[in-house]
Amino acid sequence: MGDPNSLIQLIGLPLGLFVLFYFLMIRPQQQRMKQHQASIAAIKRGDTVVLSSGIIGKVVRVEDAEVGLEIATGVTVKVRKAMISEVQARGTPAPANDAKV
Repeated sequence: MGDPNSLIQLIGLPLGLFVLFYFLMIRPQQQRMKQHQASIAAIKRGDTVVLSSGIIGKVVRVEDAEVGLEIATGVTVKVRKAMISEVQARGTPAPANDAKV
């Protein structure tokens, strides 16, 4: 029928590209997603979180699918856990406002 090398090229090249694509794109994204889900599941009272909208607040109440977030003194809002993009632990130091030159 045809040359066996052409059959290998016909099947092997797309297969090789898919394997390369998997290890460079899909697998790291899945690992980041698992790490993010674990950090959201481990949220506790007193943690500082950043929402996907950029709002930063302190967790005052944790429920199954929602958290109570204090965004200003005396202002508490209820937020879905899925909207949290970053969790900063209680012991994380705040960055300084002045630039070191």
